[in-house]
Amino acid sequence: MIKMNMLQAINNALITAMTEDEKVMVFGEDVGHFGGVFRATSNLQHQFGKGRCFNTPLTEQGIIGFANGLASQGSVPVAEIQFGDYIFPAFDQIVNETAKFRYRSGGQFTCGTLTIRTPYGGGIAGGLYHSQSPEAFFAHIPGMKIVIPRNPYQAKGLLLASIRDDNPVLFMEPKRLYRASVGDVPEEDYELPLGKAEVVKKGDHITLLAWGAQVEVIEKAAEMAEKDGISCEIIDLRIILPWDAETVSESVKKTGRLLINHEAPQTGGFASEISATVQERCFLYLESPITRVCGLDTPYPLAHEKEYMPDHLKTYEAIKRCVNF
Repeated sequence: MIKMNMLQAINNALITAMTEDEKVMVFGEDVGHFGGVFRATSNLQHQFGKGRCFNTPLTEQGIIGFANGLASQGSVPVAEIQFGDYIFPAFDQIVNETAKFRYRSGGQFTCGTLTIRTPYGGGIAGGLYHSQSPEAFFAHIPGMKIVIPRNPYQAKGLLLASIRDDNPVLFMEPKRLYRASVGDVPEEDYELPLGKAEVVKKGDHITLLAWGAQVEVIEKAAEMAEKDGISCEIIDLRIILPWDAETVSESVKKTGRLLINHEAPQTGGFASEISATVQERCFLYLESPITRVCGLDTPYPLAHEKEYMPDHLKTYEAIKRCVNF
């Protein structure tokens, strides 16, 4: 084990994958000599050459279209979209090509070896075009997986699993944790399962569910609630698609309550899908309505970022309302 921050863990995973398989290549805007805007791809070009780590033009639809072609012809592309907010020009390529190519061709072709990396979320004073959380847009699309790590250990293990999975994967990295999250990471090669949530903490009175950077938020809220005698079970969903409904439902059947926290706006957010599924599976076990603590239904603000964020204080108040319903 060595100490790494999330950026270092991602970089280490890319080095591991590129060393193990010469078909793995990394490309995107400024990922080459510059090492990416956050330095996640530092030294890759120096180590593996310009043929396997290179810059692309500033065209997201071109990046993913190019990646789809590479993947369908046997390469293992890891394409970076510099910010999650910039992924929308590539929406058609991802939704209508990446996710559907295997189905459309009857299994003759596939983009299954493609991994799309992108930083997402706020907390860095990035304003409305560098702070969005677009995971719910893509969760509606069959044919791909969506993975979100919360710490360096997960970042390396989940990224390696994503690169080697035979389905296209959208790997979303919470940018405010890039340097803030530090932890022990194995130096050796390892993978974490895609599709399994992690029960971070056992509890009895309420289930708290989040992913990415918001897991730390619900942990802080749980600490406050524990002082009031409220025992919180904490779950990190980790995989948005396919999400682990079984683990979440079993927890809710035990606690009788569920609070979901995500940074994206509430309306149409992925918490809505979770709420509907849990209500179907756990209706007779619920002691109070399922609660959502989410971002606001506004463009992501710069001056009022703190007011927008679903922080630990909002979550703590919601926990109390839920338990005292």
